Amino acid sequence: MSDHTIKAFDADLDGLSRMIADMGGLAEKQTADAMVALARRDEGLAQRVISSDAKIDALQHEIEQQAIQTIARRQPLAIDLREVIGALRISNDLERIGDLAKNIAKRVPAVGKDLRPQQVMRGLENMNNLVLGQLKNVLDGYARRDVETALAVRNSDEQIDAVNNSLFRELLTYMMEDPSNISFCIHLVFCAKNIERMGDHATNIAETVYFIIEGRMLSDERPKGDTTSETTIPFGLERRLS
Repeated sequence: MSDHTIKAFDADLDGLSRMIADMGGLAEKQTADAMVALARRDEGLAQRVISSDAKIDALQHEIEQQAIQTIARRQPLAIDLREVIGALRISNDLERIGDLAKNIAKRVPAVGKDLRPQQVMRGLENMNNLVLGQLKNVLDGYARRDVETALAVRNSDEQIDAVNNSLFRELLTYMMEDPSNISFCIHLVFCAKNIERMGDHATNIAETVYFIIEGRMLSDERPKGDTTSETTIPFGLERRLS
C-alpha cells in the first residue's frame, strides 16, 4: 500500500473503533436506565429507554456500511481484516444488548406500582450491575486490544448464571407461596433472562476481541452455569402458568 492508502485505511479503522465506543456507551446507558426504570416503576424513563434504541440501531447500520466500504476499497488481509470483521461482530452484539434492555423497559408498565418482594428486585439490580461491569470491561479490553481483560470477562459469565439460577428459584418460591405474586414474578423471570442474555453477548464480544488479537477462535468450551431450563416447575404452579 502507498502511504496515502495506509493512512486512509487507518482512518477507516479509527472510525469503526469510535463508532463501537459510541455504541457501547449507549448500550451501557440503556442497560442501566432500564433497571432503574424497573426498580422505580418509572414509565417515563422506560419510554426513553425504548426510544433510545433507535440510536443504537442507526449506529449498527452505519458500522455495517463503513465495514463493507472498507473491505471493498482496501481489500484488507490478516489482522486488518479481523479488525473490520470484529467491528461487525461487536456491533451486532451491542445491538442485541440494546434490544434486551428495551425488552426490560417494555415490562415496566405491566409490573405496576404495587409493593412486591424487594429482595428479588435487589437480586436483579445486583445481576444487572454484574453485566454492566462485564460490558464496561470488555469494551475497555477492545479499546486497548487487551486479551487478558477479554478472557477475564469470558470467565466471569458463570457468576451471572449463578445469580440468575438463584433468582429463578426464589421467584418460583414466591409464586408458590402466594398466587397473587405470579404475574409480577413472571415479568421478573423474563427480565432476569434478558439480563443473563446480555451477559452472553458481552461474552461474545470478549471472544471477538480474542479473535481480533490472536487470529483464532477460542478452542475451549465456554464456561456456562445457567440451569433454569432444567428446573422442574411444581405441577400446581405449572397449571397456573399455562
